[in-house]
Amino acid sequence: MSRSTIVTKEPVVLDGYQAVMKPSQYGHTLSAIVDQTIIDKLEAERPALLEYGKNKLKAPSRGRANPEPWEEVSEGKYRVKFTWKEDAKRKPVVVDTEGTVLTDENLPIFGGAMVKLAFHQYGYGLSNIYGTKLDLTHVQVVSLNAPAGMDTGSMSTDDAMALFGKTEGFVAASPAVTPNTPDEVDF
Repeated sequence: MSRSTIVTKEPVVLDGYQAVMKPSQYGHTLSAIVDQTIIDKLEAERPALLEYGKNKLKAPSRGRANPEPWEEVSEGKYRVKFTWKEDAKRKPVVVDTEGTVLTDENLPIFGGAMVKLAFHQYGYGLSNIYGTKLDLTHVQVVSLNAPAGMDTGSMSTDDAMALFGKTEGFVAASPAVTPNTPDEVDF
């Protein structure tokens, strides 16, 4: 069965615990937040893949479908999770923004980092259950969120502005300092 490659055209945020470069005791994991457009593509593929998985069962009429491999975390935002073992035949290729393959296991790819993902959805059937799973093939690291701060590489001012958007508060060009009164000063 042919699978389409789903690519996040815009960077997505990694969410929660990550074990991308170095495995945890349970293997490698990557968890990210994607938007509704990605889920729409996955949902369009899922019925045919479920049918494929169901047909792999010895007794398809007694089979039970597993839930989707994604979960809604807020309106239009979904968490997708990928796992793979250290000894997997095919591991995801991790690259930087220039396409250089990253191999340093100590690279701090933590929650909050921005990445682009390429992955497939495939159907499976085991014993009396069937479903779909997401298979991560490539990761492009756009920015790191390390304990020392965010490494954005060559992110432009416009990129940084797009990352945060506008909000009320401090403006460097026109500070609005409100002096403390003597009874408000804590020493």
